[in-house]
Amino acid sequence: MTITIRRARVDDAAAIAGLMNDPAVYPGLMQMPYASEELHRARLVDSLAPGKADVVLVAERGGEVVGSCGMHPAGPSPRRRHVMVLGMSVRADVQGQGVGSALLQALCDYADRWLGLLRLELSVYVDNERAIALYRRFGFEIEGRHRGYVLRDGSFIDAYAMARLHPAPPAIAARSADDPA
Repeated sequence: MTITIRRARVDDAAAIAGLMNDPAVYPGLMQMPYASEELHRARLVDSLAPGKADVVLVAERGGEVVGSCGMHPAGPSPRRRHVMVLGMSVRADVQGQGVGSALLQALCDYADRWLGLLRLELSVYVDNERAIALYRRFGFEIEGRHRGYVLRDGSFIDAYAMARLHPAPPAIAARSADDPA
């Protein structure tokens, strides 16, 4: 079945909350269980406001949202405008079927060809081998290990800091000798 990637809409809030509430999905995320539709609606409204740099995408298959991902500014410092932080979730029953790859391909394309970002960052639990392998396929590298990074199901879990640098950073085209400007 075809996977369609599109910009998230406010009316996707229920589907995204449902994805985040899946007990087979949220332990692998940096999100809390019991996600609310209202919270995700507010996040989507905020991310779609004029002038916001956030990018939230969803993957649809058969008319259903089966995955989501987003890029968000790394922080308020103007010295980090070249960096965005990535997060992703894929419904458990479609993992391993190309949804994560389609979402990540779309985000990397957007970052490289339309935003000119130098760096994409993410955190991933050290035991999430499937996600780590996916990120590596798209050029992400492990840059460090955060010990006791997050509390998951009553235990402190380590996470890797991973990042991907733009494979061919944008440059201004060279002028030709006969260019009158």
